[in-house]
Amino acid sequence: MLFRLLNENRADLIIPDEAFNPDMHSPNDMLVDTEEHIVDPTANGVEKDNLTIINPDNLETEAEQAQDLTRADDYEAVKELVLPPLIEEPRTLEDVVFTWEIQNWRSQNKKEHGPTFKAGGYPWRILLFPFGNNVDQCSIYLEHGFEANEVPEDWSCCVQFALVLWNPNEPTIFSHHSAHHRFTKEESDWGFTKFLESRRMYGVWDNSNRPMIENDNANITVYVRIVEDETGVLWHNFTNYDSKKETGFVGLKNQGATCYLNSLLQSLYFTNAFRKAVYEIPTEHDESMTNSAYTLQRLFYQLQTSNLAVGTNELTKSFGWETRHIFEQQDVQELSRKLMERMEERMKGTKAENVLPQMFCGKIKTYISCINVDYESSRIEDFWDVQLNVSGNKNLQDSFLDYIQVEKMEGENQYMAGDQYKLQDANKGVIFTSFPDVLHLQLKRFEYDYMRDTMTKINDRYEFPEIFDASPYLSEDADMSEPWTYQLHGVLVHSGDLNAGHYYAFLKPNKDGWFYKYDDDKVTKATLREVLEDNFGGEYRQPTNHLRSPVQQRKAPIMRPNSAYMLVYIRQSRVDNILCPVTEEDIPSHLRHRFEEEAAIREARRKEREEQHLYMGVKAILPSTFQHHGGTDLAAFDGNPELDPSAPKYYRTLRSSTLQDLTNRIAEDIDEDPRRVRLWMMVNRQNKTTRPDQPLLDMRATVEESYNKSTTHHNNVLRVWVEVAEEVNAEGEAIWPTYQSQSNGIIVKNDLILLFLKHFDAEAQALHGLGHVYINKEKKVEELVPLICKKMGWGEKLPGDDKVMLWEEIKPNMIEALRAKQTLKAAELQDGDIVCFQKVTEKKSGLEKRLGLGEKSPEDSAKKSDRCEDAREYYDFLMFKRTVKFHAHPTRCDPNKYPPFELVLSAKISYDQLAEKVGDALGVEPTHLRFYTVNSATAAVRVAVKRLSSNQTLQSILNPSGYSQINQNQRNDALYFEVLDMSLAELDTKKNVKITWLSEGITKEDHYDILVPKNGVVEDLINGLIKKAQIPDEAEAGKIRIFEVNNHKFFREMSREYPVISINEYTLLVAERISPDEAEATDKDFINCFHFQNEPSRVHGMPFKFQLREGEKFSDTKKRLEKRTGLKGKSFEKIKFAVVRRSAYSKVHYLSDDEVITEIINGDDDDFLGLDHVDRSRTMRNGAGDLFLK
Repeated sequence: MLFRLLNENRADLIIPDEAFNPDMHSPNDMLVDTEEHIVDPTANGVEKDNLTIINPDNLETEAEQAQDLTRADDYEAVKELVLPPLIEEPRTLEDVVFTWEIQNWRSQNKKEHGPTFKAGGYPWRILLFPFGNNVDQCSIYLEHGFEANEVPEDWSCCVQFALVLWNPNEPTIFSHHSAHHRFTKEESDWGFTKFLESRRMYGVWDNSNRPMIENDNANITVYVRIVEDETGVLWHNFTNYDSKKETGFVGLKNQGATCYLNSLLQSLYFTNAFRKAVYEIPTEHDESMTNSAYTLQRLFYQLQTSNLAVGTNELTKSFGWETRHIFEQQDVQELSRKLMERMEERMKGTKAENVLPQMFCGKIKTYISCINVDYESSRIEDFWDVQLNVSGNKNLQDSFLDYIQVEKMEGENQYMAGDQYKLQDANKGVIFTSFPDVLHLQLKRFEYDYMRDTMTKINDRYEFPEIFDASPYLSEDADMSEPWTYQLHGVLVHSGDLNAGHYYAFLKPNKDGWFYKYDDDKVTKATLREVLEDNFGGEYRQPTNHLRSPVQQRKAPIMRPNSAYMLVYIRQSRVDNILCPVTEEDIPSHLRHRFEEEAAIREARRKEREEQHLYMGVKAILPSTFQHHGGTDLAAFDGNPELDPSAPKYYRTLRSSTLQDLTNRIAEDIDEDPRRVRLWMMVNRQNKTTRPDQPLLDMRATVEESYNKSTTHHNNVLRVWVEVAEEVNAEGEAIWPTYQSQSNGIIVKNDLILLFLKHFDAEAQALHGLGHVYINKEKKVEELVPLICKKMGWGEKLPGDDKVMLWEEIKPNMIEALRAKQTLKAAELQDGDIVCFQKVTEKKSGLEKRLGLGEKSPEDSAKKSDRCEDAREYYDFLMFKRTVKFHAHPTRCDPNKYPPFELVLSAKISYDQLAEKVGDALGVEPTHLRFYTVNSATAAVRVAVKRLSSNQTLQSILNPSGYSQINQNQRNDALYFEVLDMSLAELDTKKNVKITWLSEGITKEDHYDILVPKNGVVEDLINGLIKKAQIPDEAEAGKIRIFEVNNHKFFREMSREYPVISINEYTLLVAERISPDEAEATDKDFINCFHFQNEPSRVHGMPFKFQLREGEKFSDTKKRLEKRTGLKGKSFEKIKFAVVRRSAYSKVHYLSDDEVITEIINGDDDDFLGLDHVDRSRTMRNGAGDLFLK
């Protein structure tokens, strides 16, 4: 039985009062769903825990009453009941009703398919599990009717459907469930695992004396509504979704909490004229990752050319942001403005110099106009965006009217219109004189709540149009030569609350094209409803004709979590200019070339990774490697051969290549005949050293086979020592002293052993490899000396006073002297052992040591103690050797006078020895040095190093024990130093006071550390500041005041007798000159001043005291404020002055030029003068930094 119902009308309802869970189950997953339930439409199909359970016996809803009156064979009535309006409002393409009449229900198979029917041009059928799909309930699904191999590859169909099981003999007995789903090749079926419990199917039905399954018969009716998938992503699960393929655009990756940045960047990117202007910034000579213009160019280039989502790490790093900035939600308006400022600076002197002001900058006039006389005071300023109030306004028009509303100044608030007109009634307000081509409207969704003392989100419904006329908000003398009609280009949205939200954007890249939703790395088409209605905020619209229960009517309205916070409009007459095409020719050529180079490098690395399994590494110790090595063992195995000649040479070679191939390659590299080159296998000894063991003689073996046989399996790298033969025969073949191959293939090992020789030069305090020798193991140790002398060029016999001392380097911390008369065999020397030697003069080494001669002075003795007299001492030094970098303290030392330097030191030296060595390097007294540890993360000064009485070494300073978690962020190879004016002992009697000196109003801050006796007073601090800052004394230039600042507000002025020891270290201490006028004033004549941005809670800058004068107009007060602060020009003109009362409930009173401040304030400490302007500092407040861009 098939009924086809066509319906072309769109539903006029936004959201049903009862919405069914869209995430119903497929039988292929063998999952079990829950009972039918109501889902909050804001929860995206996620069921909440705190559901109210209503007993149907106690409360029968209107919907249930309606169902009681409905018959299942009345298909139109049932359709209205089971297919509620959808929140997405898709257009209905076709409605189809199909009934499957089932007989002999109990005789059905476990899994049955109903007859195929057509809907939307596609085949469909009912999938039935009459006895349950692994549950004790009937399971019913809707599935497409394609054969398995006939489903189109990219096929999808969006369907709202309902399944109704009913008694054909009594149609009032029925049960139904509804859902909607995007059917695809992968998700071919959808429905209800728990459709109806078996016991209910066969038992007496509610309010009836008959069962659902009667006479073993039942009907299943499916209502199928095919809806239009206008955007291509309706009910999409976004598995394997390709933004570039589907939309032609790519998104931006979210670094942490940077979705607010992503939406802004996408908005600017699709302002094509801005993108072209950024491309025109010359960066070919400054391709630094700290150049924000260059990194923005790179980002735009990647958005234009990449097939995958683009990262913003390069850009945020160029801003100077650290990880904590990335995870902080910043003010989008401030970020936008600062980004514009940076780009405007970079464009100066280029052909794009005035592009940004012309594109984004409008003009606004602030005026006071007299009503009864011809007098007006006004000024015209630039604006880059408009902040509109949402609270109290219904739409964009209301906000603009609110913005330009006129305030009447009359009665006690009359305006002083100069000496000619005196006090007059006047109109005060602002009016726009021009709007920019691209208009950024900031909707004030976030406001400060004085009652709660916190920022809150305003989620009221607020409508904005797709097109609006801005001319009503312009002044009468504005240029009306072309219309001021604007069309919507972008909507930036915030979803969630103040502390846990998400940002995304809707943008229209082309003049007559679609809007697209840019949600981090995902880009999708969007309908106009998604752009406008869904982002107005406020309550979800409720249906007017949907049956609602009394309980549901009492529920609080459901608020939308998402609302627009920024709108981008483009003037219609300038759209073609703003959305101009950006082609590849507009991209700087150097940028394209750089990305081509980077792509080639990435491709090479990719290819290398793909072929990695075919290759392995070989680390070869060449003769030159050993000769350059000045440490233990044969080479610096973990070093970089490109930087360190003592590191083994690295060869990347095919695993299948033979040892002969490897030998030929190494021989060519060292310019030797391959026949004279032999490779030795390196082995790991039990004492954790790595030495040659035996030569690799089977040259047909592969590199991989040799690696597998070795005992030094290390990071897939074969380690070998390269031997070059010293003798060759007449044919040029190498003559090897040992491991000779016989004609019968047998390898002969004679009694010769291979020893490596190292020379310790006591004069140069250096150790280096000399080479290797072969010697019979039955020979005595002393017989090594002639071989050594020959290699060193010392002649056949040493002078009588000279001798050679010998040690064996067993391992780094075990160096043992060799006895001259002992045989090499008795000394347990074997292939690969290292013998260290040193030439000494007998008289110096023996007689002078015994008699103690030659010790001329304590200074000579000190220098002598720094030297290693023999190789054993030098090996001990190598064990504890540390290369330490020393830097001048950034604020307490002049880095130009004391440039950075390095010292190679023993970790065993004491604090005093460290001070001596650093003092020698600097040419200062060691007692006048103080050291500081270095923060490994920021390279900032950490803490001062305390000089302890005992057991303090360089090792304990650089690697302090205990509290390991705290010390993990300390560098172990660097220290800061400070050159003191006094010894450390004297310093202990002083207190270090940090103070800020204001020399030019409040605009110039100099920071000093003043040492004052701990029993001193503020008077001593002032004298110390005069000396340290080299400023005129008080007798010559006037008295100095010291005051404390807490949270950017004036805290208290300190008396000159105040003890220094009581100064709070956690407040900012500030010093400044007192003017002659201020010196004669009393405390009541002053008002405390502070700086804030937009809201009094957002304080910043340096506070100050300001002297008031009775009856002075604020226009004259401002002149004195300009002189007092030192702020000049535009910086001062942009400041808005306001009286701010301490009470959190008081409203800020902004001052006009004709007001008298002494008549407004109460004259107590509760009144402040606030300076409202943008915070351009980088100071740290409350553990978080202000937003800044480098």
